[in-house]
Amino acid sequence: MRKIIVAEMITLDGVMQAPGGPEEDPSGGFINGGWSAPYGDKVGLSVVKKQMEPADYLLGRKTFAIWEPFWPNHADFWPGINDGTKYVFSKTVEKSDWNKTVFITNLEDIEKLKSSDGPDIQVWGSGELVQLLLKNDLVDELWLKIYPLILGTGKRLFDCAAIPTAFTLAESTITPSGVIMVNYKRSGKIETGTVGE
Repeated sequence: MRKIIVAEMITLDGVMQAPGGPEEDPSGGFINGGWSAPYGDKVGLSVVKKQMEPADYLLGRKTFAIWEPFWPNHADFWPGINDGTKYVFSKTVEKSDWNKTVFITNLEDIEKLKSSDGPDIQVWGSGELVQLLLKNDLVDELWLKIYPLILGTGKRLFDCAAIPTAFTLAESTITPSGVIMVNYKRSGKIETGTVGE
């Protein structure tokens, strides 16, 4: 059984859209792309580097479209990204020249992947895919980088379809720029109506 680990950058109000730059995802008229840039520092970078240990990756189609032209040429920053298998959840894209790329099309493929042998599976970005995973109780860990700003609009990480689930704090770091970096491990489902009892 492999763990599925969701790694996300979010604002205080849960927005995850286009943290890296304006061109990353302007859909829905989003104009605040690149919001994570002012908060970079050595502490945050050291935590991210630790999270870039060898793994396999599960990516949504849009995140894959951003990664595919970039990461093969930047392996000096993330050496393991080209060696890990990239599982791309898509019903429209079927092939890629990026080595070790496999396309999957449905929830059953993800469940089989999770039940197979191999390294842990990291999910970066891929908001709609993450919501599907949360809805079907397939997330084992959350690696969240919570930035000290509110955007008000934009795609959010969590929606109301997620299954109520409890997580336990395993590790946390606060960077000098105010980013809270936390690792939560799944501790179990919450039965409806039991929260706060």
